[in-house]
Amino acid sequence: MPVLAINDLTVAIAGVVVCRHLDLSVEPGSQWVILGRNGIGKTTLLRTLAGLYRAQQGSIALHEMSLGTWPRRLLAQKLGMQFQDPSSLFPGTVLETALIGRHPHLSRWRWESPEDFAAVEAALMELGLAGMEDRDLATLSGGERQRVAIAALLAQNPDLYLLDEPVNHLDVGHQVQALECLSRRVRDTRDRALITVLHDVNLAARFCDHALLLFGEGAALAGRTEEVLNVESLGHLYGHPMVALRSGSGTYYTPG
Repeated sequence: MPVLAINDLTVAIAGVVVCRHLDLSVEPGSQWVILGRNGIGKTTLLRTLAGLYRAQQGSIALHEMSLGTWPRRLLAQKLGMQFQDPSSLFPGTVLETALIGRHPHLSRWRWESPEDFAAVEAALMELGLAGMEDRDLATLSGGERQRVAIAALLAQNPDLYLLDEPVNHLDVGHQVQALECLSRRVRDTRDRALITVLHDVNLAARFCDHALLLFGEGAALAGRTEEVLNVESLGHLYGHPMVALRSGSGTYYTPG
């Protein structure tokens, strides 16, 4: 049973057709990346998959149940999204912000339990934020706020992770650390899946086993990463020649 099933999906916004008649099956344990030029509609598609934007045509099913029929609180337990801009986080401390990820799991009028705090502490430790629980978000750098947002998503522990450029404010070391944390959650459980928007093709090739390429005017290409990422498809995708560099650790892409 796929975590997410997309059938005959057409998405458009402001006259821009993001995808047309898209069929996609996101299987348990899979890690997908969405790639494309700026303004092509990657964020719009991700928001559509989260149920925040209505598609022009087609259906989206989470665990074989139409996305629109899920009760909102239960949907928030199963699907989690990390947005692109960390400055949109509510004011508060690191701990208070990360605890937001546990709210979908709390019954009405119930306070956070020791298990909730343990989940948050574990997420903060994974992302190198241990010891910063009492820091106000206003005192953090953009990269640190980005990691707090990812920690909240890890604490939420959904079945489907949707991430919009989760590492765009991070240095190289923290980029790898954050993506390794997310990848490990999906890989170790094998009943979850991840879809992320990235701009770094090499990080996409390293951490994602499937890719969706958005070319514009509704054209798209989806498949296993090693099958769809090559100099021809990437050159067409970004409108610039690409060069493949091969080493013992894999293939890397750079502008030609």
